[in-house]
Amino acid sequence: MQVVIVLIVVIGLLAVLALALSVKVVKQYEKGVLFRFGRLVGTRSPGLRFIIPFVDTLHRVSLRVVTMPIQSQGIITRDNVSVDVSAVAYFRVVDAVKSVVAVENVNAAINQIAQTTLRKVVGRHTLDETLSETDRINLDIRQILDVTTVDWGVQVTLVELKDIQLPDTMKRAMARQAEAEREKRAKIINAEGESLAAAALGDASDTMMAHPLALQLRNLQSLVEIGVDQNTTVVFPAPLMSTIGELGSFLARETAAAAPAAAAPLAGDGRTDKPLSPAGTAPGTAA
Repeated sequence: MQVVIVLIVVIGLLAVLALALSVKVVKQYEKGVLFRFGRLVGTRSPGLRFIIPFVDTLHRVSLRVVTMPIQSQGIITRDNVSVDVSAVAYFRVVDAVKSVVAVENVNAAINQIAQTTLRKVVGRHTLDETLSETDRINLDIRQILDVTTVDWGVQVTLVELKDIQLPDTMKRAMARQAEAEREKRAKIINAEGESLAAAALGDASDTMMAHPLALQLRNLQSLVEIGVDQNTTVVFPAPLMSTIGELGSFLARETAAAAPAAAAPLAGDGRTDKPLSPAGTAPGTAA
């Protein structure tokens, strides 16, 4: 009797163990890949699944997007500058069967291929291209990874360069270059301003030459501007040369007008005044 009880207990324990080993739960973000005696049977969708203990093997594969940091890589650019570049890759499994059958460890494989691809792509660009054209570099890395990982049932959704470390000497050289570039732009802007100001002054001088009163109005405006302070002594610039020229023209006109008026009475008398001789008689007259 005791033997029967022990046998029943043992059978019960084995049944409970078999049931525990046969019950599998596949989560919503997973997909199960079932093998029976090492042969692929198929996939199992999320939910409660039963397998045959010691016969079936269920591999659960996560379908969520995986964030994988790519550790810093020492890379020499095309122009022979040593930089340390780190990145981050985002990928997800789109074919659970391939991710289990085609590659042993998909995460390790993606990590290694991402490091080598990062080193190869960045090495084809110069330092300036690496710093300014990160979008193109990210796209090139992603395209290369997509071609490689498509046989693994993995899709690389995004690759981004995270950090680019430069040598200290290169940082100082770039700082000097940036400073020189800013000084060049400042000088160009200053020269353009001087050119525009000179053109505007030329137009203003032409206008003042055409309208002489404009210069006087500008002088009066200057007096208004500097006459705010009552203790200011103002030296008003008068157009001296033009005044002298106008005065000379006036005198010349007056002299030319007075000459015909003085000659008119002499012509009306009909006499010609001749100088007298020392004896008081006219020349040619006998004493």
